[in-house]
Amino acid sequence: MLDTLQYVLGAFSGALVGFTLGLVGGGGSILAVPLMVYLVGVPSPHVAIGTSALAVAVNAATGLASHARAGTVKWRCGFMYAGAGILGAIAGSTAGKTFDGHKLLFLFAIVMIIVGVIMLRGRKDQGIEGAACTRENAPKVLSFGLGTGIFSGFFGIGGGFLIVPGLVASTRMPIINAVGTSLIAVTAFGLTTAANYALSGLIDWPLAAIFIAGGVVGGFGGTVLAKKLSGKGTLTTVFAVLIFVVAAYMMWKSAAAF
Repeated sequence: MLDTLQYVLGAFSGALVGFTLGLVGGGGSILAVPLMVYLVGVPSPHVAIGTSALAVAVNAATGLASHARAGTVKWRCGFMYAGAGILGAIAGSTAGKTFDGHKLLFLFAIVMIIVGVIMLRGRKDQGIEGAACTRENAPKVLSFGLGTGIFSGFFGIGGGFLIVPGLVASTRMPIINAVGTSLIAVTAFGLTTAANYALSGLIDWPLAAIFIAGGVVGGFGGTVLAKKLSGKGTLTTVFAVLIFVVAAYMMWKSAAAF
């Protein structure tokens, strides 16, 4: 059982994660897993992964509602991406539970750095206003969705930090639309992964509830700020820098596993 201070830290962590999800659509689990392991002090990385998957999924749903009110969600693209990704998330989360937890965190950080570099290189591309999912780009969207789902489930993450660049690459939509739309898939992937971990008893339910409560509050602020930063590549840069900082910290903390 965790103590009172750990639950307070859990609420703070949830608020930070919710704010990040609202701001960039991704980064929820990038932050949630290390916060649960290194700040809250959850002793098992697998419990941290399972608990964060549930919390991030619920917080993503809250952020999705805010983005929907702002008109930044491409629903058809989101459901296509999520549908393909759920299949990948089931396979990925099953495989992820068989790996050493600390080594999993280190590998996770390497993937984060690669994605951050890709995002920075394309930060000046503003996308195509009004871009949508069509018959022509459907195979590409579904392929990206499946691949993202596998990574999402394997690393126990909502997948937003992969979904956003995946949506941009497969449809050329502006990043603000990719951020809003990604939350459909983040919610679906997170719930799929959480269900798989719950079957193995790898979720701390009280901590998840506290984390979610904090995330609801943070999510509203993140959505408002996202609209203000969506032009001129600023939002993409913020997204990439967040990835680099957290990845470096995770590599430092988990390097001893190798």
